[in-house]
Amino acid sequence: MTRREAIAACHEVTVSYGSGSASVVALADVDLTIGRGESIALWGPSGSGKTTLLHVLGGLVSPTLGTVSWKGELLSSLDARARTRARARGIAYIFQSANLLPHFTAFENVAFAVDVSEAADRNRDPEELLSLVGLTAKLDALPAELSGGEAQRVAIARALGQRPELLLCDEPTGHLDSDTGERVLNLIDALHDELGFAFVTATHDADVAARFDRTLELSDGHVVDEQTAQW
Repeated sequence: MTRREAIAACHEVTVSYGSGSASVVALADVDLTIGRGESIALWGPSGSGKTTLLHVLGGLVSPTLGTVSWKGELLSSLDARARTRARARGIAYIFQSANLLPHFTAFENVAFAVDVSEAADRNRDPEELLSLVGLTAKLDALPAELSGGEAQRVAIARALGQRPELLLCDEPTGHLDSDTGERVLNLIDALHDELGFAFVTATHDADVAARFDRTLELSDGHVVDEQTAQW
């Protein structure tokens, strides 16, 4: 695989909570560089540190030790408000649950994300984004009127409305049946190929991890193995 321009990185990152005998280490001395347009799977069981690493990369959590950078800016040296502003310039999330605003329609959920994101193309129509994920017929549907797969596709459209350069996904198919989960992953793969954002996902599923350019295996907060796909 050709070397890509680095867009985000963490260096010797440790995240711990509590102190003394009650201290819990969620990440330990982790290094990771993400290339522009690259896809990376963080693979491991629950409690291995996958979600914490996603949160560190996106500036939601500050490391106890080490540095985190986003497009050359040290996120780890910024206060919470400054991290939020930096995150708004090109980082988007998709979580296990769609986390849609329950009283907003599908269209309104996507439109709201476009309006509040500094990185968004505000000229891009939310209807166009929902069309990309195959939900033109569901523009006026409330989240309670959508299936799990449909709600997750609205979440994908909402993330795309932020014009991400880095898309972070935390078990995006974890609450879906296998067939629906496969369709959601295929959709994200196709959009990744089309739009060129970097893509990092946490998963406990080895088959899902095998779809990515690189796989980092985590255990008890440590990166214990790294594999590069041989396409």
